Amino acid sequence: MKLGFVSSIMADWSFEEMINTACSFGYECVEVACWPIGGSERRYAGVSHIDVTSLDDAGITYIKKYCRDKNVKISSLAYYPNPLESNIEKRNATIEHLEKVINASAQLDVNMVTTFIGRDQHKTIEENLMLFEEIWPNIIKLAEEKGVKIAIENCPMLFSEDQWPGGQNLATTPAIWRKLFEIIPSKNFGINYDPSHFVWQMMDYIAPIYEFKDRIFHIHFKDIKVYNEKLNNVGTMAYPLEYMAPKLPGLGDVDWGSYVSALTDIGYDGYACVEVEDRAFEGTREKVIDSLELSLRYLKQFVI
Repeated sequence: MKLGFVSSIMADWSFEEMINTACSFGYECVEVACWPIGGSERRYAGVSHIDVTSLDDAGITYIKKYCRDKNVKISSLAYYPNPLESNIEKRNATIEHLEKVINASAQLDVNMVTTFIGRDQHKTIEENLMLFEEIWPNIIKLAEEKGVKIAIENCPMLFSEDQWPGGQNLATTPAIWRKLFEIIPSKNFGINYDPSHFVWQMMDYIAPIYEFKDRIFHIHFKDIKVYNEKLNNVGTMAYPLEYMAPKLPGLGDVDWGSYVSALTDIGYDGYACVEVEDRAFEGTREKVIDSLELSLRYLKQFVI
C-alpha cells in the first residue's frame, strides 16, 4: 500500500507547501482537494489545491514535474459534494465541476476521482436510487471515456441539523452498494473505503472488504471514537456527533490490525490516505504537522 493523506486538512497551504510537507515526512502520495474556488458551507470542504477550472497545459506540466521532483504521487483528485442535491441549479453546478475534476484527473495522469454519490435528503432510498439511475450513468460514461476510476466514499453525510433527514450521500452500506453496482456495473465505478463510518453505524467494517474486493479503488485511514456514555444517553437516532468523534488512526475504535490484515488478504496494494478530522489537531500549522507525523508513525507498524 502507498501511504498518503487527504490535503483538505491543509486548507490555507499552497499546493507546493502541501506537497513539500508530504515529501518531508516520507508520505508517498496525497489525495488532492479540488473544490470550486470560493469556499464551502461545511468543514473540510471548499479546499482547492488544484484549480481544475483554470488548468492549462503549462499548469499540467508544472504539477506533474513538481510531484515527480518531490517523489510524491497524487492518489486522486478529491471533490465531495452532493450530485443528487434537490436544488437543480446547485446540482447542475456540482455535476459540471465534477466533470471538470474527471477531465483534470485524466490530463494529470492521476486517473482517479474520489467523491460522493450524493442524495436528495428529503427522498426515500428507493427514490434516490431512481435519481442515481437518471444522473450517474453519464458521469460514469465520461469517466470511462477518459480512463478515470470513480471511487465513492461510504460516508453518510448525516452529521448536522441541515443534513437531516436522510443525509447527503446514498452509498453508505453494502446493501445499497449492491444496488448501485447492479445499476451501473462499470469497472470504472467503485469504492473509497473508510472503516470509521461503519464503526459509528455499529456495522461490520471487515466483511465488506472481502465481498467488494474488486470494487475497492482507494482507502482512507480515519478513526472514530464512540463515547458509550453519550450513546446511552442520546441513542443512535441522535445526531452522530453527539456520541462519537473522528480521531487520528490509533486513537479511536477501529481495529487497524484487522483492517489492514483484510486488505492484505485481498491483495490491496493501492493508495491509502490518512483523513484528518480530529478537532484536537486543528487550529495551527503545528497541530496539523503533528497529526500527519503521529498518523504516519502509527500506521508504519502496519504498512511498509
